[in-house]
Amino acid sequence: QVQLVESGGGLVQAGGSLRLSCAASGLPLSMYHMGWFRQAPGKERELVAAIYRSGSNTYYADSVKGRFTISRDNAKNTVNLQMNSLKPEDTAAYYCAANPYDIGWLREVNYNSWGQGTQVTVSS
Repeated sequence: QVQLVESGGGLVQAGGSLRLSCAASGLPLSMYHMGWFRQAPGKERELVAAIYRSGSNTYYADSVKGRFTISRDNAKNTVNLQMNSLKPEDTAAYYCAANPYDIGWLREVNYNSWGQGTQVTVSS
């Protein structure tokens, strides 16, 4: 399995921006569809954004569409999540995850490698 390490979380005021990065090691990131998930206290984990192996297709949850951008650099084995116009409801632990399967690229159950998470806190 690939190993994933997130960075870039922190505390920001509402309306601000953060850029999360996920660095992969162990296997080429190009083998995986990649996703960013988040989980707030007392809530279920949700898929925020995902990107195809090749980068040719992306997905965004309705709650972040137009504000977040997912990107990847397979040569550098990294995936990024640019978060703009942050809101207090974006406060959560954010996780990078990898999906090796050819089908079901948005299904959480297919993401079998996870980072340790990075905390994002948005103050009002």
